[in-house]
Amino acid sequence: MILKKLSILNYKNIEQAEVGFSSKINCFFGNNGMGKTNLLDAIYYLSFTKSHINTPDSQIIKNGQDMCVVQGGYDYAGREEDIFCAIRAGQRKQFKRNKKEYDKLSEHIGLLPLVMISPADVELIRGGSDERRRFLDMIISQQDKQYLHALIQYNKALHQRNVLLKNQSRDYSLFEVLEMQLAMYGKLVYETRKRLVEDFVPIFNDYYHRICGFSEGVDLRYVSHLDKGELQELLAQNRERDSILSYTSTGIHKDELEMLLNESLIRRVGSQGQNKTFLIALKLAQFAFLKEKGNTTPILLLDDLFDKLDANRVEQIIQLVNNEQFGQIFITDTNRKYLDEILSLTGNNYSLFKVDNGEVKPLTV
Repeated sequence: MILKKLSILNYKNIEQAEVGFSSKINCFFGNNGMGKTNLLDAIYYLSFTKSHINTPDSQIIKNGQDMCVVQGGYDYAGREEDIFCAIRAGQRKQFKRNKKEYDKLSEHIGLLPLVMISPADVELIRGGSDERRRFLDMIISQQDKQYLHALIQYNKALHQRNVLLKNQSRDYSLFEVLEMQLAMYGKLVYETRKRLVEDFVPIFNDYYHRICGFSEGVDLRYVSHLDKGELQELLAQNRERDSILSYTSTGIHKDELEMLLNESLIRRVGSQGQNKTFLIALKLAQFAFLKEKGNTTPILLLDDLFDKLDANRVEQIIQLVNNEQFGQIFITDTNRKYLDEILSLTGNNYSLFKVDNGEVKPLTV
């Protein structure tokens, strides 16, 4: 899958841009705050119907404007795919595939597989367990519609149960119905996440050691309430406690993905360089997994990748991403030196752009 052209109107600080891309390497150079990340975020938005850093739609529209438009033209295994998105203040956003609007935005997820590596990924280590669950959900939802449906239905039932708890409801029959739904959908989510982590760890380990070249041990451990028994029974047992708390304290919405370095949580023991290597290896493993399980090669977005990495790790990453395993890649950096090193390895199949105050201008090396 290749993004051939991108049109942007009023997306964050990008007032207007019409850009055509190389099928392999696309590099964006410029100072911080000029719009490089916003450009990648617009590409991300076309795949996931939301911003990479979960910016509210009301804040995506450029200041002083009442609407924003992002449109991408893709080459998808020889056929053309046109994706159109319009965001208007105070209105439901509009998503169209080949001029036909989606009934549900969830129908779009998985069509355009994509992996983004950015400084915001540090929240996977530092942030709460919801960040790590979202990482798992993002991987699985791009290639498993049944999982996405189960996750959506689970969250609906969870919301309804929480409303009952907050209202101090004693409608036990309704609690039982909702808990049955939570157990049914939760079991599918739990089993799929557990399988993913088991399959994912060897790939992740391989990328980590190829980048750092050290003997550090890294691991991922999936922890869930469902390890202890059936969810329906656990919910019934905790119903009185949950009524006091006014929320559901047990379920797959509390699952954790422990990220380990030498058997300790990396958020407690990892240096900046180790954390970044861990995250990059995690995302490259995500790319490899999606490519293996899906119907097309994902797009790879690398935002400010080389900051806080030593020269050896930078060299290893450059060699990795230039491998034929990877398809179309978008890279941003303030240091043109790294971009020139990457482009020197690619032959002629590249495009280089300068981004300045929201304007995107093609350059030559």
